[in-house]
Amino acid sequence: MNRFRWIPAMVVVAMLAGCVPSVREDTEVVGPNQKSEAEVETTIIPKMQLDESYYKTLIPYKESAARGLVVSNIYTKYDIKEAEEGLMRISQNEYSTDSYYFQEGQYLDSETVTNWLSRSNKNEEGLNPPAEDGMDPEKRAKEAPIYLAHIIEQNYLKKTSDNKVALGGISIGLALNSIYYYQKEQYGEWYDEPIPQAELEKKGKEMAEEVVRRLRARTELQDVPILVALFKQEARNSIVPGTYFAYSVAKPGKSDLGDWVGINEKYVTFPMSTPEDIYRDTNTKFLNFKQDILKYFSNYTNVIGKGFYQNNQLVKLSVEVPIQFYGTTEIIGFTQYLTGVIMKRFPDSVDIEVSVTSINGPEAVIIKDRNEKEPFVHIYDY
Repeated sequence: MNRFRWIPAMVVVAMLAGCVPSVREDTEVVGPNQKSEAEVETTIIPKMQLDESYYKTLIPYKESAARGLVVSNIYTKYDIKEAEEGLMRISQNEYSTDSYYFQEGQYLDSETVTNWLSRSNKNEEGLNPPAEDGMDPEKRAKEAPIYLAHIIEQNYLKKTSDNKVALGGISIGLALNSIYYYQKEQYGEWYDEPIPQAELEKKGKEMAEEVVRRLRARTELQDVPILVALFKQEARNSIVPGTYFAYSVAKPGKSDLGDWVGINEKYVTFPMSTPEDIYRDTNTKFLNFKQDILKYFSNYTNVIGKGFYQNNQLVKLSVEVPIQFYGTTEIIGFTQYLTGVIMKRFPDSVDIEVSVTSINGPEAVIIKDRNEKEPFVHIYDY
């Protein structure tokens, strides 16, 4: 696939001035899982780091010991992505991207995670509440729902003075159900029972304490910090992900978590018919954005935006603009027009990503990083 890009001249200058990836050699060290002197595991620390919000990842890349379970345990692809990326974002409060390296979880394998997700009367290691087989489905939904849907593990490694890397910390994400789905009879209709936030938070914190105690029982995890964060899943039919709402850290050698820190994050969709006060201004801007597209395309289709808020402030806006297939010159013209509209309608303090798609797939992408004066524009040429 041939592609071309429009890159503002100031960006080109910045790249030539040294913002391109480093060409220095990567660092070769001894890996964290050496079993004996005869089994030396070589690991490479890459020099390349996209920016300070990303961790370097060791080479060779090691997949999670519980790989694959997340797809079956978490409802939507949106929740899967945010449960993993959100935990990495929270981990930066404890593990700096300057001195720690990321590795997928290596200590909780599929069998362990499956056992921990069980009901306690089905498996002695189960963290979810017991419910007998003959229990009325409605009663079970109200009194003993499945709270814990999945456990995400991430490892954070540090380089030691003797040219090795060792485990520096571990992060655990507990994905919790905001809704319990059940059937009154086999193959019957599905019902849903919302789980109150206060109840979900209470149960999540209790499970977090137990998870830390179990991890501390392992010799290799006794002297590293353990961060645990609570993630609230959205409904099965949601088009936006849930978010983490609290986290805590057990300091090295401690089996108890410290004080819990609240997290105020939320994903919302635009446009809204009856927006709350904190979303009203952005919703108005988005409606004006849609009107500007209508001026260009009379047969315009629906546009959906996804906003990410932190502490009640919009920090990122992602927009999908579906269009019918047009010729290359028409797409170029529309993309130029759309870029101008974005610069006019949305504030500089927000990261903006707009994807233009047709039945043939992606046609163009416009990326405007916060506080940058010029956007990055890329048009696909098939």
